[in-house]
Amino acid sequence: MPVEFLSDAQVAAYGCFGSELPAVEMERCFYLDEDAHDLIAKRRVNSHRLGMGVQIGTVRAVGRFLEDPLEVPWPAVEFVAEQLGIEDASCVKGYLERSKTAYEHAWEITERYGYRAFEAHSAAAEFARFLDGRAWTHAEGPVALFEQSVGWLRRHRVLLPGVTVLARRVAAAREAAEARLYDALASAASQADPELPRRLRELLVVPEGARLSRLEALRRAPRRSSGPEMVKALERVEDVAGLGVREVDVADIPANRLVALARVGLDSKTAALARMSEPRRTATLLAVVRHLGAVAIDDALDLFGLLMATRLLSPSRRASAEARLAMLPRLERASRTVARAGRVLLDALTAAETAGEESGETVADGTDAGAATLLDVAGLWTAVEAVASRKELREALGILEQLVPDDDGSADTALRTALAGRYNTVRPFLALLGESGALHAAPGGERVLAAVRRLPELARRRVGQKPLTLDEVDIELVTPAWRRVVFDNPALSGAAVDRDAYVVCVLEALHRALGRRDVFARPSVRWADPRAQLLVGESWDVVREDVLAGLGLDEHAPAHLARQAIALDAAWKQTAARLGEAGDSARARVVAGRDGRARIEVDPLGAKEEPESLRWLRTTTQAMLPRIDLPELLLEVHAWTGFLDAYTHLAETSTRATDLPASLAALLIAESCNVGLTPVTKPGDPALTRARLAHVDQYYVRADNHAAANVVLIDAQADIALAQQWGGGLLASVDGLRCLRGADLGSTTAARSPRRPLNRPPARPSPARQVAARLICVDPRRSPTVGVLAGARGHRERLARRYGGAPWLVAGLTVRAATARCTQPGGGPVLRVVHRTAACAIPPPAPV
Repeated sequence: MPVEFLSDAQVAAYGCFGSELPAVEMERCFYLDEDAHDLIAKRRVNSHRLGMGVQIGTVRAVGRFLEDPLEVPWPAVEFVAEQLGIEDASCVKGYLERSKTAYEHAWEITERYGYRAFEAHSAAAEFARFLDGRAWTHAEGPVALFEQSVGWLRRHRVLLPGVTVLARRVAAAREAAEARLYDALASAASQADPELPRRLRELLVVPEGARLSRLEALRRAPRRSSGPEMVKALERVEDVAGLGVREVDVADIPANRLVALARVGLDSKTAALARMSEPRRTATLLAVVRHLGAVAIDDALDLFGLLMATRLLSPSRRASAEARLAMLPRLERASRTVARAGRVLLDALTAAETAGEESGETVADGTDAGAATLLDVAGLWTAVEAVASRKELREALGILEQLVPDDDGSADTALRTALAGRYNTVRPFLALLGESGALHAAPGGERVLAAVRRLPELARRRVGQKPLTLDEVDIELVTPAWRRVVFDNPALSGAAVDRDAYVVCVLEALHRALGRRDVFARPSVRWADPRAQLLVGESWDVVREDVLAGLGLDEHAPAHLARQAIALDAAWKQTAARLGEAGDSARARVVAGRDGRARIEVDPLGAKEEPESLRWLRTTTQAMLPRIDLPELLLEVHAWTGFLDAYTHLAETSTRATDLPASLAALLIAESCNVGLTPVTKPGDPALTRARLAHVDQYYVRADNHAAANVVLIDAQADIALAQQWGGGLLASVDGLRCLRGADLGSTTAARSPRRPLNRPPARPSPARQVAARLICVDPRRSPTVGVLAGARGHRERLARRYGGAPWLVAGLTVRAATARCTQPGGGPVLRVVHRTAACAIPPPAPV
């Protein structure tokens, strides 16, 4: 059975210690508790006492007893010796004088701490149940499942078996889960409809006169935002639904397994799907079509939201704003006229009031006699007409009443009026939208969905012959901003309702309801009902056993929660104790928040002053940045490493294109610099025409080829002597990220998601990495470089002659700068590394 999914490094690190053991891990595993002291107290010789303590810590740390019990980091031996009061830890070398001593101690430790052998019946049964459940319920790769298996064995105190034994068990469990998945899906498809497998296979056939199979046509998403394109998107939804795959009962199959299988099918060509054997082909096609059903609905609703935003709301806002802006001159003239007349009237009234107060006389009814005498209506009109005639004043008041309505929603009303004028944009897809069975509603969206269901009838109605009445619309859906537009259209007679405005009003309500998920789609991913993701009742009972086994939960919920509460309480008490030990010097403390809940508050670190050498280094490195021809630099790196040969055709066939590296270099520059194809297109060069670049971009430039090319570059960099002196050749850049070589990973696929080898602690930063952590900011417009620049010898003279100084190797696909030589104040060359917007200069190692 194949178990090649583990790299050589992962196999070597399995059940062993790494080069270094972190202090926290050492204290956790090699701390001797009361049971350990009881066992060790039975030994009289210091070497046996120390050796047994080391074995106790070893089985805790790596999950098994080592063939050589002393193959542990020396700090751990010293830590155990300190606890036992043994001054000379080197006495542990006598532990192996008698070969059976280590085995006898291991048996005692196993019995005292409750460890079980992997071959034990109870352990094997529990592990098989966990592994089968995990493989069935989690769509994860073999390495991830292997790591989960190691974690389960260690948590349940089962001694780790040999690496090949465990790897074979993992591979067998994955194969059994895949076979179970294929059989279950194919059987469910046949039970739902005996003709369904045949219809699924017909999707792979190219119809006569067509260029694409039906499956390829269903894969294509909408490409434009328009009403006709929305019609095509809804028709695509109906075509997928018409296949009847939603009638298949897949409730007992984990959703993530269906998604993973659908992803495999979508990434496969039609010919590859046709070559699959049964029942895998039927199962894959079923998963693909079910996934396409959800994707088609998501694409249609995404397009609907885009149409509402770009074709209705945005143009209407612009039109409303332009209309209001066009009214501004009239409004200004009318306001100026009314303001002048109002000022004259106000001045006259103020003068009359002032004269009346000075006279102090009143008439019998208490009215101010001076004001009554001094207020001359005819004279007042004469003063007003000196500013504007009565006709002009009435016209100005009419304009103000027209342009400034009594209510406060004039702007919203103007926007809705413009929206109603966009009815023809949505009219083509109203029938399909209203008749779609994919839309469903929660209680808060039932009224909106009911109005949407009536849209096909309203779209077909000839309102000129049969106007829409109030009894035929849902008045509750018409918001105050829409009321004037829907119910008070002056172009309609009587109590007729504006059909166009009401339809757009309903679509706007649908747009809001979809955002709140009061209206949702089924099946869907992005527009689904969040509550539908919860498993309750029979759905949960079907998968409960597998899910709990996969998660390693074999106890009742109350007991599990009580155990977690105890662990949380212990962690809080330990944190409080450590904060108390730190005292006032601690940068972290527990404080009470506004809601009364405790939270940890951490003081920010203060900035350190930049030394003069750092400022000099920044200035020097900025001056080192040359201006170079980026595509030529990529071709130069290809000449050294051949990394562009990793870009293979999508159909995995040999290419007949000439000068393919030139086309790839141009596309990589266009993609990394985000400039598009126009700057890298050269009509006179066959390798740089737009048609050639579009073809190469479609069939060669993809993620898996990027990963394969990156492996080639990392391997080439790791072989450079100078790079090996700095982080072992695998230090990516000044940020300290480490790269794993393709040889270490075992395959290109593993290189896409490198993982730390099992049971190996993270390495401490090397001196070069610590120096490289001092970053120097540079102008990102001049140096947005990604990659590692390391010194090289011999075969890079051409770049050196062109740009001067020593040549440098560039590792990374998005390259935007090269390097040169400079001399620091003390003499000697400086190695410069540029990464995004940070640079660091490090003196190269002295020659040996």
